Amino acid sequence: MNIPRLETDRLILRAQSYDDWPAYRDMMRSGRSSGMGGPHEDPFAWGMFCHDLVQWQLFGHGALMMDDKQSGRCVGQVGINGGPSFPEPEFGWFVYEDAEGKGYAFEGATAFREWALGELSLPSLVSYIDDDNLRSRALAERLGARLDDRPKAPDPIDLVYRHK
Repeated sequence: MNIPRLETDRLILRAQSYDDWPAYRDMMRSGRSSGMGGPHEDPFAWGMFCHDLVQWQLFGHGALMMDDKQSGRCVGQVGINGGPSFPEPEFGWFVYEDAEGKGYAFEGATAFREWALGELSLPSLVSYIDDDNLRSRALAERLGARLDDRPKAPDPIDLVYRHK
């Protein structure tokens, strides 16, 4: 699999490893995963974790973990989801609770989106965001995405933000 390694001023975006599973699992068990249909039981969260990795082989895109360069600690994830559950490529992100509010999601999402739009020849990306997830909505707008009421989201309560 050809998984990129990207760098920003503060972050390294890299392929996930099994060492990332405990923090990922804990987040998916928590209320922080409500915007992704959670909280999730471990078997479902494991499927999501594996899906994030195997998409690189199937579609040439998937998820990258975000490491803080200074501490070396993983602070979250950015990714593009595809396959039968997604009508078009879906761009998403999350940060772990102790990393929230530090600009990591914006920095990582900007770098990954630039790579994706440049390397994958995608016409656009969408982000499916729960109406109540004000922080993710604000981030999507800060990234330049706009509400698009034409496409259907996999979950009818989600809003669709289009990245150009």
